[in-house]
Amino acid sequence: MKTTKTDRILRTTAFLCLAAVLVALISQHIFGMEPCAWCVLQRLILIAIAIICFVTAAGWGSRGVRALGALVTLLLSACGVIAAWYQYSVAAHSFSCAQTFADRFISGTGLDAYMPWLFGIYASCMDARVSLFGIEYSLWGLMLFVLCGLLALWSLVRNPRD
Repeated sequence: MKTTKTDRILRTTAFLCLAAVLVALISQHIFGMEPCAWCVLQRLILIAIAIICFVTAAGWGSRGVRALGALVTLLLSACGVIAAWYQYSVAAHSFSCAQTFADRFISGTGLDAYMPWLFGIYASCMDARVSLFGIEYSLWGLMLFVLCGLLALWSLVRNPRD
């Protein structure tokens, strides 16, 4: 089966998401920047987007499967934008993330106990407020989720032509 432009867009989106998670893990494990609950929730969303994009761009699915993957990616990207914006505008100004949606969700899934190196919550939102090149990590995340959403939208618009 031939690779379509939509497949390439979805794979690019997946690689961007995995690269962002890798940067977050390097920041955490090498540079000691501990994540808060909202950071961890965004990691989970990025990993979910990557999996959806890789699965739907595998080349065995129909246009409908690719369109569904792009639609789910668009929805997850919107969730990521909301999470990143909430982290930047509300949570980063709070002393604690405890009992927020992100904390309850990550703890409720058990991911923090099952894979603490990836999903462990080690800082409060205020403590996790870190900048890279003068821009807070949460805003970098927000920009990435917007980019993922735009790529998904592009994939949806292109899909009928593939």
